[in-house]
Amino acid sequence: MRAGGTSEFRLRDLLSFRWAAIAVILVAWFVYYPIVDNFIVSTTDEDIFTGEVTQVGLANYQRLLDDPVVWVALWNNFVYAAISIVFQVFGAFLLAAMIEGLDSERLRRFWRAVYFIPSAISITITGLLFYFIYQPAIGLLDGVLKASGLETLMRPWLGDEGTAIYAIIAMSQWQGFGYSTLLFAVAIQKIPRELYDAAIIDGAGPLRRLWNVTFPLTREMTGLMTIITVTGAFQVFNEVMVMTAGGPNNSSQVLGTWLYQQGFTENNFGYGAAIAAVIFAVTMLTGTAQLIYTRRRRVQL
Repeated sequence: MRAGGTSEFRLRDLLSFRWAAIAVILVAWFVYYPIVDNFIVSTTDEDIFTGEVTQVGLANYQRLLDDPVVWVALWNNFVYAAISIVFQVFGAFLLAAMIEGLDSERLRRFWRAVYFIPSAISITITGLLFYFIYQPAIGLLDGVLKASGLETLMRPWLGDEGTAIYAIIAMSQWQGFGYSTLLFAVAIQKIPRELYDAAIIDGAGPLRRLWNVTFPLTREMTGLMTIITVTGAFQVFNEVMVMTAGGPNNSSQVLGTWLYQQGFTENNFGYGAAIAAVIFAVTMLTGTAQLIYTRRRRVQL
């Protein structure tokens, strides 16, 4: 009996190892191998049409440092990340707290649906929608400004080097705000009601309950949303490509669009791989830093 049981456990362990090994192989092949291969390609000058490959070492990375458009794109990504954290993390948290603070369940469901609807719209469709909203003179935004007596603020929002990237960021916040709000709403719903009742008995007002109960108990979700928001900001592509394609005069370029233009339009495939390596490094570092910070906070609590 004991021998049979031991054999059964060994067979079960062998099957478990087999399935785990298959998962590891698939992840290694489709995730880690492309990352390593990208770094290898970034040390070459490759012609994607003829297949000719020339080893150039770290020349592509030196070219990155000397490329002014890369620095513009990197700055735009940082601005994109900073504004996204303000709206899609802290702003979404506050909105979710207000929605979940409503007494009526029907109202809570209604406002969750209202704010989530933009997130269900394709980013391409959203970009085209805002492209028409931003049209100079005939667009909705300039029409509202003109009707409000603010004609001095009217401008070609996507054609102005000073406003193009901010117009794109505003569109992306509108599109993604509801999704973040819904995730925070789910996290708030998991907080035991007894904690709020105890805080009310202790005389804590809405702001004190928000700061001392809601915020600490949604810290894990806040950390997760920060990682998702920052990595998403450095991987942004569709929003810029649909609305400006990096223009005017490269003022709205981000790393993703500059990578595409260099790698697939200008046939600088090795240089494009170097830009991709920078995107990977930045997102990896920010994600790791946030995970370390969250873990330390968890230990302190």
